[in-house]
Amino acid sequence: MRILVPTSCLCPVLLCLCVLERSYGSGHHAISKLPGRNHSLTHSHNQTRGPNGETEVHHRPKRGWIWNQFFVLEEHIGPDAQYVGKLHSNSDKGDGSVRYILSGEGAGTIFIIDESTGDIHATKSLDREKKTHYVLHAQAIDRNTNKPLEPESEFIIKVQDINDNAPKFPDGPFDTSVAEMSEVGTSVFQVTATDADDPTYGNSARVVYSILQGQPYFSVDPKTGIIRTALAGMDREAREHYTVVIQAKDMAGQVGGLSGSTTVNITLTDVNDNPPNFPQKNYQLYVPESAQVGKPVGKIRATDEDLGINAEIKYSIMNSEGATTFSIHTDRDTREGIISLKKPLNFEKKKSYTLHIEAVNPHLDPRFSHLGPYKDTATLKITVGDVDEPPVFSMDHYILDVYENSPVGTEVGSVTAHDPDSKNSPIRYFIDRRNEDSYFSIEADSGMIRTTQVLDREKTPWHNLSVSASEVDNPSFLSHVPVTVQVLDKNDNPPEIPTDEDIIVCESIRPGQVIQTISAVDKDDFANGQHFSFSLPSWMPINPNFTLKDNGDSTASIVARRRRFSRLAQELYSLPIVVHDGGEPSLSGTSTLTLRVCPCQRGGRTKTCQSEAFLLSAGLSTGALIAILLCVLILLSIVILFITLRRSKKEPLIISEEDVRENVVTYDDEGGGEEDTEAFDITALRNPAAAEELKFRRDVRPDGVRPRIYGPELDVRDFIKQRLDEADQDTSVPPYDSLQTYAYEGQGSPTGSISSLGSAGVRSDQDYNFLDDWGPEFQKLAELYSAEIGAESTETEKPAYPDTQK
Repeated sequence: MRILVPTSCLCPVLLCLCVLERSYGSGHHAISKLPGRNHSLTHSHNQTRGPNGETEVHHRPKRGWIWNQFFVLEEHIGPDAQYVGKLHSNSDKGDGSVRYILSGEGAGTIFIIDESTGDIHATKSLDREKKTHYVLHAQAIDRNTNKPLEPESEFIIKVQDINDNAPKFPDGPFDTSVAEMSEVGTSVFQVTATDADDPTYGNSARVVYSILQGQPYFSVDPKTGIIRTALAGMDREAREHYTVVIQAKDMAGQVGGLSGSTTVNITLTDVNDNPPNFPQKNYQLYVPESAQVGKPVGKIRATDEDLGINAEIKYSIMNSEGATTFSIHTDRDTREGIISLKKPLNFEKKKSYTLHIEAVNPHLDPRFSHLGPYKDTATLKITVGDVDEPPVFSMDHYILDVYENSPVGTEVGSVTAHDPDSKNSPIRYFIDRRNEDSYFSIEADSGMIRTTQVLDREKTPWHNLSVSASEVDNPSFLSHVPVTVQVLDKNDNPPEIPTDEDIIVCESIRPGQVIQTISAVDKDDFANGQHFSFSLPSWMPINPNFTLKDNGDSTASIVARRRRFSRLAQELYSLPIVVHDGGEPSLSGTSTLTLRVCPCQRGGRTKTCQSEAFLLSAGLSTGALIAILLCVLILLSIVILFITLRRSKKEPLIISEEDVRENVVTYDDEGGGEEDTEAFDITALRNPAAAEELKFRRDVRPDGVRPRIYGPELDVRDFIKQRLDEADQDTSVPPYDSLQTYAYEGQGSPTGSISSLGSAGVRSDQDYNFLDDWGPEFQKLAELYSAEIGAESTETEKPAYPDTQK
C-alpha cells in the first residue's frame, strides 16, 4: 500500500510531520489517522450476483484515502502555483484508469488538482487572518465505468501563519490621571495591544511592551502593559501634564518583530499640599463714617496654589476690637475676604481700627500635615473718615399720647435731634404731610408737637406722624423719625342697646317668664371693662305688659307681666329702656325696643314666628322658594296644555252595529268643579239631630223629586238608602256615578266617638297641658282647651303684679 505525503517540507515543523506520517503509514495497510480525526471512509461489504441470480457477499479488507494534514503558507508571492500535496487511492494501479475529483471550499478557484496524478496546487495567495482553513472533498472515479471507486472523503487544508501583522492599540490615544505626590509604583493605567497573527503558532502574536517617552516619571510592565509612577514627589504645581508613548512589539521583542505604539496623556490631580498665604503682612483701608451697616467696606485676599476644595479659604477676625465692629466672609467665586460693617462708625469717637485677619484651609489632608500649618495671618488697619452727617434723633421711635376732646393747641410732646459732627449746627424740625391730616403741628426750633384740631378717639384712636430734622447750615441732610400719637379716651358716648332685630314674644307666654336677655354697647373704652345698669324710664307710667330685671352682670332680662298675648289684638309693642354706664362721669342713654307677638310653640321653645320657623327648619332660602314655585307653575302649565290637546283630538264615538259585544264607553269629563263637591249638604249626616232640612244639588235641580224634611229621630241608614233610591230614579242627573262621602261615625259605640265635631260645648275636668309636648300639629287644639280652662281660672285668679292695678 502506498502512502500519500507532501513532496517537500518548507519548514522544520513540516519536515517532522512528514517523517512521522511516513513511518506511521508504513505500519498500517488500509487506514491512516491523524490524532483526534478519522480520515478514511471504506466499504465493509462487496456484493455480486451468481449464475442462479442469488446474491453473494464477498468480504474484503477496508481501504481508504491516505494523506497527511495539508498546509499552505499564507502570502505566497512566487511565480508558480504553490504545491499543497498529493492524493492517491489504493485502487490506482498507475495505468491511468483512475480520475481524481476535488470539491468543496475553493475547489477549482483557489485549489486545483491533477485528475491523473492527484497533485493539489494553490493558485492564489492566501491570508490566514481572513480564513484559517478550507474544508474540501476528494473522490476517485473509474474512467472506464465512470463509477466511484471509493466513497467521497473530507480533508482540510490549513493556512500556515507568518508574521505579517503588527500589534495595534485600537482605542488609543488615551487620557488618564493620577494624584500628585503619589508613591513610586502607583498604578496609573493599563494599555493592551492586539495582534492579528496566530497566537498558537510561534511568536508572531507574542507582544511585549516598552516605554519610548515619559521616563523617568513613568514605567510600563512589559507583559501586562500597566503604567506606573517611577518618580516620587511629582508636584502638580510644578508640572501638571505628561505625555507617555508606549510601544508593543511581537515576536517576543526579538529582532525582526513588528511593532506599534500609542500615546497616553497623564494629568496630575490636585491634593491639599499648599497652605494659604497672604502676599503681604500689612494692609490699610479707608472707610468713611457714613458707611452703612451691613454693607461691604473692603476686601482682602490670600493665595493658595491648590485647586477646588483644596484651595478654599475661611477668613476670620482674631482680635475682639475688630470683630465687634467689623465682620468678614469668603466670596466663593473669587475666594476673597469681604469685610462688612457691623456697627455705625463715628469719627468723633474713634478714628481707626486694627484687625488681625487669619486665613485657614477648612479641608485638610492628614498625609501632608507635616508640610506645615495650613493657615496664614495678616494685619489690616482701617482709618475712619470724617464726613458731614445728618442730624441724629434721641430716640428711634417716639410714642406720645393726648386726651380726646382736648382744646386746639394742646401740647402732645416733643422730639429732639442733634448734629453728630463737631460743629454742632442748630436743628430745624417739620412734619411730613404726605400721609397725615393736619391734626398736629410742630415748632421748628424746639420740636414741640401740638394739636390743630379736636381729636375723637372713637373716630381715630391712633395717629402716625413722620418728623424730619435738618441742619440749618445744610438743609439737604435730613433725618426722619416715626412718631405715634395715642388718643386717650374720655367718657363722652352714652351706652345704647342694639335694636336691629325685633324681640319675639310668644302668644302663650306666662306671667314672670323671661322673654329675652339684653346687653348694651358703648363706644368708649373702659380700662377695667364695661359695666352697665338697666332700668325702665321713671318718667313713664308702669308698663302693664312687661317689666325689666337688672341681672347685675351688665345684662338685663325682659319679663312678661301678664298671661297670653294675641297677635290679632296687638302685634307690636314698644319698650323704652334706660342704660347707665360705669364711666366718670356716668352717662346714660334710652333705647326703645320693639317686641313682636308671634304664635310660637308652646313653652316658648322657638323664639321665631311659625312661618319663619318653618322656613328656617326647612332650610329654604328665598331664591329656593321662588325656584320651587316656578317649577310648580311650569308643571301646571304642562298639565293644562296636555288636557287641551287631548280634548282637541277627541274623536266621535262610533259603535259598529255588527259588534255584539258589550261596549265600555268612557266619558272624559272632569265634572262640574267645586259645585260637585257641594252637590249634597252632609250636615245632617255629621249630626242628624241638628239637621232641620235637606239641601238638594245646586248644579241640577231635579223636577220629579220633592224635598223632604227629616226629623231627628230618622235613622241614618234609612236616610242614605232613600237618597240612593232618589238618585237612581232621577233622570236629570249626569250620566256618571257620583261618589259621595259621609263623615258620620255612627252612634251607640261603647267607646264613644273620637271626633271633635259637635263636642265644642262639652266641658271636661281633664288636664290638657300634655298637648304642649305634641308639637305644632296639636297646638290649636291645645289652645282651644287651655282657653276654656284659662277663662274659668281667670274669674278667681288674683293679678300677678298687684302694682299694675293701681
